[in-house]
Amino acid sequence: MLPRAAGVAFALLAAAALRGQMTFTDVTAQAGITFVHTDGSSGKHYIVEYVCCGLALLDYDGDGDDDIYFLNGAPLGPAAMDPAPRDELWRNDGGFRFADATATARLGDTEHGLGVVAGDYDNDGHVDLYINNFGPNVLYRNEGNGTFSDVTAAAGVGNGSRVGAGACFLDMDGDGDLDLYVANYIKFSYGAHVSRMRLGCPVYPSPRDYPPDPDVLFRNNGDGTFTDASKECGIGAAAGPGMGMICADYDGDGDTDIFVANDVHANFLLRNDGKGVFEETGLAAGIAYDFGGLEHGNMGVECADYDNDGRLDFYVTSYQQELAVLYRNLGDGFFEDVTIASGAGEGTRRHVTWGNGLIDFDNDGDRDIFVACGHLDDTVDAFDDTAVYNAPNQLLENLGNGRFANVSARAGSGLAVVLSSRGAGFADLDLDGDMDIVVLNSRRGPTILRNDTANGNHWVQIRLRGMRANRDGVGSRVKVTAGDLVQIDEVHSGRGYQGHWGLRLHFGLGARRRIDRIEVAWLGGGKDVIENVEPDRFLLIREGSGAVEVERPGGER
Repeated sequence: MLPRAAGVAFALLAAAALRGQMTFTDVTAQAGITFVHTDGSSGKHYIVEYVCCGLALLDYDGDGDDDIYFLNGAPLGPAAMDPAPRDELWRNDGGFRFADATATARLGDTEHGLGVVAGDYDNDGHVDLYINNFGPNVLYRNEGNGTFSDVTAAAGVGNGSRVGAGACFLDMDGDGDLDLYVANYIKFSYGAHVSRMRLGCPVYPSPRDYPPDPDVLFRNNGDGTFTDASKECGIGAAAGPGMGMICADYDGDGDTDIFVANDVHANFLLRNDGKGVFEETGLAAGIAYDFGGLEHGNMGVECADYDNDGRLDFYVTSYQQELAVLYRNLGDGFFEDVTIASGAGEGTRRHVTWGNGLIDFDNDGDRDIFVACGHLDDTVDAFDDTAVYNAPNQLLENLGNGRFANVSARAGSGLAVVLSSRGAGFADLDLDGDMDIVVLNSRRGPTILRNDTANGNHWVQIRLRGMRANRDGVGSRVKVTAGDLVQIDEVHSGRGYQGHWGLRLHFGLGARRRIDRIEVAWLGGGKDVIENVEPDRFLLIREGSGAVEVERPGGER
């Protein structure tokens, strides 16, 4: 007879097998991407090395498919490299072929990148980029002709020379334009570097070795400029070592709240009063710590309704010997750590976990989990025989009953890649109806994973166009009803581990051949309802139209 734990695991895997196997293929070689990440390592073990960095998936050229912006590190201290490492933009040319568009787009920041977010801050129809660096931050305005302009100084969002982290665009006051939340990590300078040793080996210091740096909230003035509104909005009263973050309406009251994952510190949950003034409620809400009251080395945070109960839940990655944590939204502003009961942390305890996504990879109508894994230091095995620098990423299938099963070992060549991963992003890169994966790997090239799951399930993808609301509908909520299946999602700008994806929403529908109803609750008020919609399409919904438009993204190939 199998032991009880083994029997439960076997039953979960058997149930997953019956639902259709998720399969990912490593197509990095055919993608043609030559980007190679550097974290600035020089043997000094500066703390800012290992937190580098996230990535963004965005449609910068407006052709309907997602392109890739890779952040990069920089030589640190007196070190130098020729040529200097730079961020890179890779244009999606279809068929999992990408072209380096960095120079033609007038991008290529050479600061030490940490976080990135994309959003149309000036509502001109073209998605812009904000880079959160160790050093001066950068706001790139998309000119709409395939190029960007550095407008940081004019916009007033440079944020000094600090250690960046995640960043998000959000409409905090529902006035129709996007404000900017910038998370900061710790107060660090080369002169304040702390040297640490373990078993005779140099190791990275902890964020506890440095004072935390308060975050900053910039209010959009509506004229291309921003004002630091942190004090009046209640931001910065408490400082934490911010890492990943996401802005979402967790309490369903129609405004956008803020979740900041702090490293070895309590998480922040900033509740919006509807006017852009925030109160920190993480402890009271049950989301500051894990179920045992312990703080984690929190890294990335993702948000979705994993159990289809109409409430947004949070999934937070963490450090070695800590489970990544699933916080279930109980309603009325409270959360419960259901990691162990749900199996959502399976495969994560041994590794440091970074980028993460709650994505319906098999289009069956519920959200699965992807976690990027990798340690901090490539010499970790010299002082810790429980850890490995290069680690397999983890894929957990949602079984639809509040439980997850780890299916990494049988999910194809894409999950057999073993590197030290950091940021991860998710999009339908080849426009075939399922969600693919891009992973940024430390000190190596990226991994591009094509979703080859074949089960005949249906789907719909929805893009919003705000009129009174901000143009991309950031913060707006979509509800899709197809027979007995009811799902919600929101448009988020900035998420995961210091990264960005998801301005186009994706819903799996399983075997259902008809969408009965799509409801859009626009941020700032207003609602659109569309009934009797065909699945397996890319849809555009314009605020106030009460109708959908069928898109054919990608253009002629």
